Amino acid sequence: MKPRFAIVALVFALAGPNAATSQERACRSPDPVDTINEMFSAIVACWEPPPGSAGMTLTLQFSIRRNGTLIGKPRASFSRLGNDDTLNRAFVASVLEALDKALPLPVSDSMGGAIAGRTLFPRFTAASRS
Repeated sequence: MKPRFAIVALVFALAGPNAATSQERACRSPDPVDTINEMFSAIVACWEPPPGSAGMTLTLQFSIRRNGTLIGKPRASFSRLGNDDTLNRAFVASVLEALDKALPLPVSDSMGGAIAGRTLFPRFTAASRS
């Protein structure tokens, strides 16, 4: 495993659950994405987990181009879902919809060069609503 790839994967794994609870950006914000955290925040800003999905988790695996567009199709690499198949499908659909809404990401030139073609693993965890 290349060191750069390992760092990107580790940052997403560690930042994922926390990022899902804080939305610092507006969905489809034109502000340039210049860090891994900003990239995940840009996607999470477009995510609305379905009611009743608190605690559910889905980790996606995908790559993006230098221009912020998706390469291929995203795949689930990990999930912790519930017993309700309908709610599970709604949760997975909400994550894929968020990615679809957020793309293409407005990545900066330096960020685009750093992540182009690299596999990313953002984790989406639905927090309990208060």
